[in-house]
Amino acid sequence: MSEETGGPAILVLEDGRVFHGRSFGATGETFGEAVFNTGMTGYQETLTDPSYHRQIVAMTAPHIGNTGVNDDDPESGRIWVAGYVVREPARIPSNWRAQRTLDEELRRQGVVGIALTGTRALTRHLRDRGAMRAAVSSVESDPRALLARILEQPRMAGSDLAAEVSTEAAYEVLPPQGVETRLHVAAVDLGIKAMTPQRLAERGCRVTVLPATAAAVDILALDPDGVFFSNGPGDPATADRSVDAMRGVLDAGKPLFGICFGNQILGRSLGLGTYKLPFGHRGVNQPVIDTRTKKVAITSQNHGFAVDAPLDAPFDTPYGRAEVSHIGLNDQVVEGLRLLDRPVFSVQFHPEAAAGPHDASELFDEFVDLMSAQPAPAAK
Repeated sequence: MSEETGGPAILVLEDGRVFHGRSFGATGETFGEAVFNTGMTGYQETLTDPSYHRQIVAMTAPHIGNTGVNDDDPESGRIWVAGYVVREPARIPSNWRAQRTLDEELRRQGVVGIALTGTRALTRHLRDRGAMRAAVSSVESDPRALLARILEQPRMAGSDLAAEVSTEAAYEVLPPQGVETRLHVAAVDLGIKAMTPQRLAERGCRVTVLPATAAAVDILALDPDGVFFSNGPGDPATADRSVDAMRGVLDAGKPLFGICFGNQILGRSLGLGTYKLPFGHRGVNQPVIDTRTKKVAITSQNHGFAVDAPLDAPFDTPYGRAEVSHIGLNDQVVEGLRLLDRPVFSVQFHPEAAAGPHDASELFDEFVDLMSAQPAPAAK
């Protein structure tokens, strides 16, 4: 079955919509929030991104699996998506780096998928009705029975998931051979992608990755030059522990950089609210504009929640004035925050995207510059 789809399978949405297809990947049944990803490439990055925990991801690109799967590109140690929906799986991968087919990898990791011709109809439905709970099954043929189980599943709103995907113990990522170690970054893993500490290490940073449960005292005990808060899954409104940790870092005056979930945590730390987007932003083709330079970047994104902040002018926070640094051009969603009186900023998109565009990679340089500009500690 590695080169052909299997027996009958169904995808059922919580509003009762049913899609029929063929089993792809593991045989079984899975539940999660149905979302769509508009990227034409990077499916291995998507599958292994911890931010997709408890989500059934439908790919809008018609042909998935062309380049197979390898052991070099994963963003974490496992596939995190709850289920996978594609239109036409590649029967034979064609890439010199491929080590196995996508179908083989999904089956190896027990990920249930479905191949169906109606991915366009599914995407339009989710766009109009919003992301919703769903199930994929290749063992249940009665949509009504599956729907009853779907309605018993928890919603994404109100879900606290970061600790479920985070590292259990701290670890270090060192600069590659030949790159001088100049700075030390403490990175809080809320669902971090492997490429993020790598991008920092390439710039001379020794990165200590800490569990999502790390408190401010744990972070500051490392005496880092800067602190990073990563992407991750779940509802930022539930992440009080991370907000408390970030506020402790802000109180200490450390340079701080957040990505995706980290952007939402910064928003909450500044006293702003967050809200759930109807269907979110997921893909490697999302345009954002820098509010200062008016430069437009095509970015990789994966989020279903956003920060509620004024777009038209700076605003006051407990940590001084702040402003929205980036805005999404498709729907005017807040895509970044910046403190005007402290070395602190965040973005909702992914400048580290391995498979996606690198338009925003200079944000890592900006973080390094902020850390380098801080005065050296006084000699004891």
